[in-house]
Amino acid sequence: MSHTAVSKQGQPADAASSPAVTAAGGTPSGHDGRTTRRSLPRRLLARPEMGALLGAMAVYVFFYVVAEPFRQFDSFSTVLYQASTLGIMGVAVALLMIGGEFDLSSGVAVISSALTASMFAYQYTLNVWMGVLVALVLSLAIGAFNGILLVKTGLPSFLVTLGTFMMLQGLNLAITKAVSGNVATDSIRDMEGFDQAESVFASNVSVLGTNIRITVFYWLAFAALATWVLFRTKYGSWVFAVGGNKDSARAVGVPVTFVKISLFMTVGLAAWFVGMHQLFAFNTVQSGGGVGNELLYIAAAVIGGVLLTGGYGSILGPVIGALLFGMVSQGIVYADWDPDWFMFFLGAMLLLAVLLNLYVRKQATRR
Repeated sequence: MSHTAVSKQGQPADAASSPAVTAAGGTPSGHDGRTTRRSLPRRLLARPEMGALLGAMAVYVFFYVVAEPFRQFDSFSTVLYQASTLGIMGVAVALLMIGGEFDLSSGVAVISSALTASMFAYQYTLNVWMGVLVALVLSLAIGAFNGILLVKTGLPSFLVTLGTFMMLQGLNLAITKAVSGNVATDSIRDMEGFDQAESVFASNVSVLGTNIRITVFYWLAFAALATWVLFRTKYGSWVFAVGGNKDSARAVGVPVTFVKISLFMTVGLAAWFVGMHQLFAFNTVQSGGGVGNELLYIAAAVIGGVLLTGGYGSILGPVIGALLFGMVSQGIVYADWDPDWFMFFLGAMLLLAVLLNLYVRKQATRR
């Protein structure tokens, strides 16, 4: 398909972006038969994640200088943990955004998943794995609901997922109060299956004498899998095509409906996983949590070079974007600054990253 040259790289292909007019013989007029190629630095700068990488390097050096604890591996493991819980969701949200949509319900969907697993197992005195499975079904159903409603009505994903966000927020609070009589779930630590589930979703792995949360390794594994799917499979080409122009994609045989729904369900799957981590890491769940996290997931993807308009981006970029969040959130603590400034720095970092990404793309494509 004609979109593949653009889609598979997440950026304009060198030959496709050449202004030369192809002559009848198939070679660009005015050239000696060889395709015009940009220099290696320009090709590197054209990568979607390059702006985020430059920003991450600057942030790391800054906090390395001003915050002494930041230099210690033990402290940096906390940075990685903060980045991983955001990054797992960021990977799924980035895929959805490359496909041309975004999900405002993803933050509270994490809490919905954790609440469901906890309350179902506790109220029916079941093995906690039964609650985990029920939560998985619910999370996939929420994603499917968003996707089906979107494709059937043609409404913008902003409106569809905003409605889902509000409904889930209300249900989380109302059902938790009705079932447990409180705004938080009861502890399930002593229930059957908890230790096994904790080892899967919330254990620590010792690396060079330092305990690192298992979510860091899941985060990197999910990112690697998503990168392979996006750039090495037909489904990845479909995602780029649908995000670039769904009508053109449909015209050349791309199953647009399937792609849209499956991407929303992927976000639901990630929300389930992060929800299970929160449940088994902290034993109880606050029903009012998760609000606002959806903006962090989207911001991580945008900082990583994913366009809000769809059809452009990578997975490595959002991974770096999540790492940036982790460094800033913990770097402020290690520097002994007022944590109330965190959101200000977060907003400034988002704007600077977007501007830097825009500048880098312009410089990389300039002839």
